[in-house]
Amino acid sequence: MYCPKCNCKETRVLDSRETDGHKAVRRRRECEKCDYRFTTFERTESSKFIVVKKDGARESYDREKLEKGIWKACEKRKITEEQVTKMLNSLEEMWSNSGKEIPSKVVGEGVMNALKELDEVAYIRFASVYRQFKDLESFKKELQKLLK
Repeated sequence: MYCPKCNCKETRVLDSRETDGHKAVRRRRECEKCDYRFTTFERTESSKFIVVKKDGARESYDREKLEKGIWKACEKRKITEEQVTKMLNSLEEMWSNSGKEIPSKVVGEGVMNALKELDEVAYIRFASVYRQFKDLESFKKELQKLLK
């Protein structure tokens, strides 16, 4: 593991702990050259599937990309990292059991449904980007569905 500060390859593990429901290992490390301390996470690669976009393009599933979008929707909301991690773990397990290729619509709808359960404001924010609301009317329609 390279030090993010000085790029030295000589680092040592100070502490290791299981995290994320025993699905990941959190390691506290220290650079032997500059004494900089940093944290790394190790998790099994369970989500090896391809996302099929609306235009037919295919790309590897990228958890970080999806998580970044979810956090944008959850900005300034009382949502914890643990909640988002649990939500993503659950969704990824469901998607990886569905086959090697997953339509982007399934991914988007899955996230929206999970966010609806977690926080309605985050759901609306995510939906407004995912569904590409063009005007206030489409936004109102989605709010009406939520209110029912």
